[in-house]
Amino acid sequence: MSCPEIRTRRLGLTAAAAVAAMALTAAAAAQSMIVRSTGPSASKYPAGTKLKPSDRIALVDGDKVVLMQGGKTRTLSGKGSFTAGATVQASQSMGSTVTRMLAKGPTVRSRGGFSRGPGEEAPVDARAPNLWLLDYRDAGTFCVADPSTLMLWRPDMVGDTALTITRGDKSETVALVDGAQFRKWPLDTVPVEYGVDYRLSGAGLAAPVTVRFAAVAAMPETPDAASEMLMGKGCTPQLDRLVDAMAAAEAADG
Repeated sequence: MSCPEIRTRRLGLTAAAAVAAMALTAAAAAQSMIVRSTGPSASKYPAGTKLKPSDRIALVDGDKVVLMQGGKTRTLSGKGSFTAGATVQASQSMGSTVTRMLAKGPTVRSRGGFSRGPGEEAPVDARAPNLWLLDYRDAGTFCVADPSTLMLWRPDMVGDTALTITRGDKSETVALVDGAQFRKWPLDTVPVEYGVDYRLSGAGLAAPVTVRFAAVAAMPETPDAASEMLMGKGCTPQLDRLVDAMAAAEAADG
């Protein structure tokens, strides 16, 4: 076989491989994943289920299913039959929401909280503006990529309060002073360890809250990747926060 023929065959194989890779990428992008499912059909369409574009979802009254696809959410409510691959329109509101929620290294500059006037109550549904801020009201598993950047967050920056963190025989009380909404996790006295329980109390909590941490090798770049990672690690509070924020942006965009 001559050299030109070998080069031609190699070019042909390279092109075929590129086409196959593009096809796989397109298929993955078109795939949807259920990130929330409630109602009578929830067991039929559990969170984490991946759907092909041609798959249909049959819902009854009282059902609600939220799909994540290509960095956007799509909420389906029964009664009705829906195609998983229906096009979801992009929007400026959704884009800014995703950027804010997935931003790396949250800092004290990114407020996103609530400042109330005299006599006003802080809204109970206020949530941290970023996935990597630890809202100490939320019990459960919390995914952490870099413990050195872990920040505690409260919805109300008015008044002084104190949060006590207990891990085994180690305990530390940290202060959140008036006007401060963030507080760095006290790594020196209560190091972040994975798979163990931390008990949080005080700071206006009606009852102690238990959290544990799960290690994340790298922060995800897209909401689809974030949803899959958070679901796989069992970091439900963060997944709920992401889905709620994106669903709110979806509803605002009509």
